Amino acid sequence: MKKILLVLLLGTIGLISAQVQTPSPVRVFGGFESNSQWYTNDKGLGIIHPEDPLRSNNYLFVNTAYKNWTAGVQVEAYENQSLLNYNPKYQNTNLGTYFVQFKSKKIDLTGGYFYEQFGSGLLYRSWEDRALGINNALCGARLIYQPTDFIILKTIAGEQRTGFELSKGTIFGGDLEIKLTDFFRMKTSDLSFGMMYVFRDENLDNLVDPKFSPLTNAIGTRINFTHNSFYSSVEYDLKSEDAIVQSEQLRPNFVKPGNALLLNMGYSKKGFGIDGTFRRMENMGFYSERLAKGNLYNDRILNFIPSLTKQHHSNLANIYAYQAQPNVYVTWQNGAGIGKAGEIGGQVDLFYNFKKGSSMGGKYGTKMAVNFSNWHALSGDFYSPIADYKTDFLSFGKKYFSDLNVDFTKKWSPTWQSELTWIHQYYDKKLITENFAYGVIKTHIVALESTHRFGKDQSVRWVAEHMWANADKKNWASATLEYNVNSKWSIFSTDLYNYGNDELYQRNHYYSLGSALRYKSTRVAASYGRQRGGLICVGGVCREVPESSGVSLSLNTSF
Repeated sequence: MKKILLVLLLGTIGLISAQVQTPSPVRVFGGFESNSQWYTNDKGLGIIHPEDPLRSNNYLFVNTAYKNWTAGVQVEAYENQSLLNYNPKYQNTNLGTYFVQFKSKKIDLTGGYFYEQFGSGLLYRSWEDRALGINNALCGARLIYQPTDFIILKTIAGEQRTGFELSKGTIFGGDLEIKLTDFFRMKTSDLSFGMMYVFRDENLDNLVDPKFSPLTNAIGTRINFTHNSFYSSVEYDLKSEDAIVQSEQLRPNFVKPGNALLLNMGYSKKGFGIDGTFRRMENMGFYSERLAKGNLYNDRILNFIPSLTKQHHSNLANIYAYQAQPNVYVTWQNGAGIGKAGEIGGQVDLFYNFKKGSSMGGKYGTKMAVNFSNWHALSGDFYSPIADYKTDFLSFGKKYFSDLNVDFTKKWSPTWQSELTWIHQYYDKKLITENFAYGVIKTHIVALESTHRFGKDQSVRWVAEHMWANADKKNWASATLEYNVNSKWSIFSTDLYNYGNDELYQRNHYYSLGSALRYKSTRVAASYGRQRGGLICVGGVCREVPESSGVSLSLNTSF
């Protein structure tokens, strides 16, 4: 296989050289990304480096386009192993994905690996996020047919990527979107209607007289409407009965359907905006293989269920990050129980710009942002050891999480801007992590950030943060300093200090010092320091990482 990959790489280099030297209707483009770390021992954290301390995740992707045709490959290398706590299926060097695509005005046909999304993604979404170790592309065929300007039909079929292999389940689906704006001759409004259907076929040969079908069907519908500054959307999805998977065990006698309701609406104009989202989910975990449900790596996941909360850039606000709770979990221990069948809740965002010259706006203006998110378990009756439940549709059960935050951004002069943030969080760690050893954590966080620009390209940015927490690891403090030498080069340092931990030996500093350099389409960054253990989240989807120390190097370039 490595010989084949070498031939592909050499051929790619030849194509690129030919493209550069002679004009051609063939266009070659792509990129290379490398993320490496040398893990070191750390007596302060009690860490012994892994057996292979040097690890690296590397991605080379090359695409070739000619008229209506595009083809591409992605070669991946995880040497000597992948970074800590990535999916263990990502090992060695291999061909990750490949595709051939034909696209005209009405037809878009792809064979090989592809990414797609139906509606909000609650029923189906395939995507790649290297920071989280997610690549759930479908390998098969996709057809997008647009017979008119207001009708789009998508069909997909294939098997899902899992590591360098394919899942055992086969996926089929379709999505129809009808844009009704022209049909109703709307001038200041937009209206569209969509329907989607996805089903998974997974063999049940190892089960005797199962009470559920090998086919799991999911169907949904959606409506999107905008009028001037107002917008709204609603989506409702249903998933057929299927066996519950709990603690990596398939429970063939515990069979339940799933459903989801998603509402969003908002209003925006210059200087003001408000947005609200509500979501109710019940048993909506959907994977290409049943036993993959709830795995730590989001491997073989078919749908996209981000946590609908504020995506904070504060270091301390992400210590207790909320993860969406779509799955079923029912258990009792010593008279205490955990009963979960999904989640219900939402968030509201409010933005307001105070006018320049007003008492709050000052000479250069002031911006305010308020966000509130609140998530609960579904209310209902849960039974164990019978393993059953019955939920109420719009009733709120035990509280999972809430986050209230207020942010003020003030521009003092053309070269000086500050931001003040206050955050209050409620986090039921026992209920969210399904671990009886934990309880409820309440935090208050204050963060002050300021940026000063010098000349054309130079700037200094500093951030000071503090968290007061009533439980778990208690109080934290954090500081960040960043200096942009010019538009191409920056250096930074940051430190998170868990000074309030009840255990003296766990009052650790998590420091980091690094630099980044950008030249044209290439960026190189290097850093040394400690990684705080916990969740790393991108766009509301998270990955658990262990504590670690060492040197990190990243390279990203495109051509």
